[in-house]
Amino acid sequence: MSSGFFQELKDRGLVHQATDETALEKQLNEESVKLYVGFDPTADSLHIGHLLPILMLRRFQQNGHVPIALVGGGTGMIGDPSFKDQERQLNTLDTVQNWSQSIKNQLSRFIDFYSEENPAVIANNYDWLGSISLIDFLRDVGKNFTINYMMSKESVKRRIETGISYTEFAYQLLQAYDFLKLYEQHGCLLQLGGSDQWGNITSGIELLRREKEVQGFGLTMPLITKADGTKFGKTEGNAVWLDAEKTTPYEFYQFWINTDDRDVIKFLKYFTFLSLDEIAAIEEEFKQAPETRAAQKALAKEVTTLVHGAEAYEQAVRISQALFSGEIKGLSGEEIKQGFKGVPTYEVQADDNLNLVELLITAKIEPSKRQAREDIQNGAIYINGDRVQDLEYEMGDADKIDGHFTVVRRGKKKYFLLKF
Repeated sequence: MSSGFFQELKDRGLVHQATDETALEKQLNEESVKLYVGFDPTADSLHIGHLLPILMLRRFQQNGHVPIALVGGGTGMIGDPSFKDQERQLNTLDTVQNWSQSIKNQLSRFIDFYSEENPAVIANNYDWLGSISLIDFLRDVGKNFTINYMMSKESVKRRIETGISYTEFAYQLLQAYDFLKLYEQHGCLLQLGGSDQWGNITSGIELLRREKEVQGFGLTMPLITKADGTKFGKTEGNAVWLDAEKTTPYEFYQFWINTDDRDVIKFLKYFTFLSLDEIAAIEEEFKQAPETRAAQKALAKEVTTLVHGAEAYEQAVRISQALFSGEIKGLSGEEIKQGFKGVPTYEVQADDNLNLVELLITAKIEPSKRQAREDIQNGAIYINGDRVQDLEYEMGDADKIDGHFTVVRRGKKKYFLLKF
């Protein structure tokens, strides 16, 4: 156990609220503490909104504590009302169980379930919530909480006026029961969560006190806000997923490299395992020459490598450099797929005329033959980064990257992808 661990969490800005901070710090300094974070499966992948709590589990494990990753196979069927404006859509048991398995697999990339000293634990609350009867739940859990206590929670108060179902109202009791079961099964004494989880966490601590006469602890991390007012974890309105199939490593890298100057040092403290001294050195370099974007480069490297591995990070850098320089021919087919995901794409048919003018029309890159000829002659058409000004140019095998892809650029920034 590192005696300065809790102080480092505070220095990184990772502690928003904690119950009995002095006692918690003493406990963390003196013994290996078992702690948990819950992840409700609301999709088949976690996204970067989950990254902070995942990395907190990793930080605790690296400092000798035992992380428990709780997959909400049971609570995921209900939906947490915390700071949500409306009722969640309910999913089927099969769907939630499939998502739960995907999330288990993802978590194993970040925390070590096979460590000799303090292996992480994976649990699924469907194991106890799926079998408890309503009568037992009301007798064993419900009797410990007054309606006044439950109504006082901020997550409930925010929804009273717009409407909250009994199902979501009871969610805090389910989460409290999770804490009790994890204490009984694993000796878990600490629950971590985002700042929106404070009400649910304190309900769990209350249940532990009443049922087991033990002191549990809660710690929340700050809600991440971006300096420009946009929501963290989304790019162009879409979530940034940890699954490489849903968000490519190149898109993931781009999210971090485009971090606002006002946020980047904070994010280095939150999302990387660089020491605070290393971050201070990067900050100094960044202040001296912000145009080099040294802080963004360090952030993108650390987080992309952490989530997708060194090879995927290097690939993302290669794609970025190729797109910036126009040297597209050096990319592989896989890198083309990543770098040009989402650009207009045309699948070239066997009977298509491969004359460049004709293909530009067929692929809807140009609106007319006249415009196509004009753009070619004016040097506005590029094939895989090379300018082509020959009106008689025929597309051939030499233009196909990995035999499958051709990148057409019209003007400075309009990209199109031809697939063969």
